[in-house]
Amino acid sequence: MGVGVGGTLPDGRGSAGASERWAGRWQEGDSEMALTSAMLTGFTGIKSNQTTVNTVGDDIANLNTTAFKHQRTLFETLMYETISPGSGPSPGSGGTLPRQVGRGSGVAAVQRDFAQGAIEATGSESDLALNGRGFFVLSDADGALRYTRDGAFVLDPSSTLVATGGRRVQGYAADAAGQIQRGTLTDIVIPLGEVAAPVATSEAVISGKLDAAEPEASVGHTTVSQALRTSGGNAATASTALTDLVDEHGAALFSADDAIEIVVNKGGGSLPAETFIVGTTGSTLGDFASYLQTIAGVYADPTVDPAAGVTVAAGPDPEAGSLVVTSNRGEVNALRLHREGDELEFGSILNRTRGTTPFSFTARESAVGGGPSTNFTVYDSLGQPVEARLRFALETKDTGGTTWRYYAESLDDSDLSPLIGTGTVQFDASGRYVAATGDPLSIDRAGSGASSPLSFALDFSGMTAPAESVGESRVYMASQDGTPAGELEGYEIDEDGVITGKYSNQQSRVLGQVAVATFINNEGLLAESENTYVPGANSGDANLVAANEGGAGAIVAGALEQSNVELVREFIDLVSASTGISAASRVVRTADDLLQELLLLSR
Repeated sequence: MGVGVGGTLPDGRGSAGASERWAGRWQEGDSEMALTSAMLTGFTGIKSNQTTVNTVGDDIANLNTTAFKHQRTLFETLMYETISPGSGPSPGSGGTLPRQVGRGSGVAAVQRDFAQGAIEATGSESDLALNGRGFFVLSDADGALRYTRDGAFVLDPSSTLVATGGRRVQGYAADAAGQIQRGTLTDIVIPLGEVAAPVATSEAVISGKLDAAEPEASVGHTTVSQALRTSGGNAATASTALTDLVDEHGAALFSADDAIEIVVNKGGGSLPAETFIVGTTGSTLGDFASYLQTIAGVYADPTVDPAAGVTVAAGPDPEAGSLVVTSNRGEVNALRLHREGDELEFGSILNRTRGTTPFSFTARESAVGGGPSTNFTVYDSLGQPVEARLRFALETKDTGGTTWRYYAESLDDSDLSPLIGTGTVQFDASGRYVAATGDPLSIDRAGSGASSPLSFALDFSGMTAPAESVGESRVYMASQDGTPAGELEGYEIDEDGVITGKYSNQQSRVLGQVAVATFINNEGLLAESENTYVPGANSGDANLVAANEGGAGAIVAGALEQSNVELVREFIDLVSASTGISAASRVVRTADDLLQELLLLSR
C-alpha cells in the first residue's frame, strides 16, 4: 500500500508521530534564533555602556577646563518581542500576564548639566564669570555668533576684547556722553593708552552751609593815606601828575619810569605783586588810584556798593589829597595796606626804583560782616587748570530769609582785574535755597592758546543757610564738568557688564557694555570646540540681553567659572559602566557557548 494521506509509516506510527518530529525540529531552530538574539542584546548593552565610558572620559579630561559642563548618558529600552499579550480574568481563571522579551538598550541622550560652576578669583581685570544662566557672545571672523561660558578674555593688539581662541567678544557701544546704545552688537574696544581730549568747564556746582547768624556785611574796610601835596604846596587831585607829588620835606616822591610794586592783602591773604611804571602804566594820581582799584578786584558799582573803590579825597574828611581805599562790604573783602597794632604789615606799596615807601596808610573804618571764601579749579579748552575764588558776604537778612552776595575772582584771568563776576544767592527762613542771580563767570584766556573767554555757570542749589548757627560757614566746589587731557590707564567691569574707563586725570567714562545671551533650553545647545556652543534644534534662538536681565545672571569681573565636573560621581559612573560592559559581555559569551552546544546536537 503506498504511502498516502492518513497511511501508516514503516515505524508503525501514524501521522501523530510525524507531527512530533517536525515540532522537535522547529523547537531546535527557535532556540538557535533566541540565542543569537541574546548575543545581539548583550552587544547593545556593551555599546550603551561604552558611550558612558566615553562621556566619563570626556568629563575627566575637562576637569580643569574653564566653565566646562558635566555630561551624563541616559539609556532607553529597545523594541520588545511580544510572545503573548496576556489575557484578562474569567469566572474560572485569574488571567495570564503578557510575555515579552526585550532586545537590549540604547542611548536615549547625552545630557549636559548646566549647573553653576564655582567662581574663582583670578585678579585679571579682563577675566569674566557669569553667575547665572547666560552666555557670553563671540563673533567669528565671518561674523557668525558663538556662545560661551568661558570668560578668559584678553585685549589683542588692536585693544579689542577677545577670547583665547581669537573670537571677538560682543557688546554694546557707548556714545560720547557715556550712554549705552542697545540694539546692535559690536566688538568691545578698550583703547588703553588713548588720550582723551580736554573738556572746558561749563558748570561748577557749589555746595556748603552758610551761617545765617553772621552779622550783615554793612560796610567795607577803609584805609586812608597821608594827604598828598604838589610841588607848589597844593592838595593833590586825581589829575595831579605823580612826578609832581612831594613828601613833607618837598622831595619828589616819583620820577618818570619809577617802578612801584604793589602788594594788596585781601580778606587775610595777599594778592600777587603788581608793578606800576610811572609814565607808562599811567601818569597821574588818578591813574594810580584806578590801577590800584583794578588789581585789588574792587567791584565799584554804585547800585551794589556805592562806597567801594579807590579815590582821591577832595576834603575836608578825609583830608583833601588823601588816597582813600574802600573795599567791598564784609571782612572777606577787606583790603589792607597798613600796619594794625603789633601785627605785620598786611600789604605794601614800594617804589622799587628809589627804595622808598611813598604812601603811609592808616585804618579809618573796619569791615563789618563775616563770610567764607573758597578756592576751586576749572579747566579751559586746552585742559589747563584755571584757579578761581568765591567770596561770600551776608548782604541782607530778615524774617523771610537771607541773601548773600558772592564775588568771583581769578588770578589766572589775563585781564588786569581778577574780578570775573558777582551775584546773589537767596535762602528762605528755613535756610533752603530759593534762587540765585548773576551772569555766567567769564575768565579771559588771551595768550594762553585756549579759547577765550572761558565762561561757566555756577549752580548754588546744593547750598543751605540754616537760621540756627552752624558754627562756621563752609563753602566748597562739589563738582565741575571740565577735564584736562587724560590717558586711559585702566578699566572696570561691573556686574551689569558696563565697562568704565579710568583716566590719568582722575576722570572716568563709560566705554561700553558686555552683551549676554540666554536660551529657553540650554541643554539643546550644540557643543563645539574651544568651549563654545551654537544653537541647536531644541535650544531655541538666542535672546540678546545684558547681565542681570532676563535671568542671564550677574557678571563677576576678575574671576572665572570653574568646571562643574565632580570626580567622585565620574568614578562611580565609570565603575557602573565597566560593570555593565562586563555583565553584557558575559551574556554574549554564555549565549555563544550554548549556541555551540546546540550546533553539536544537530550533527
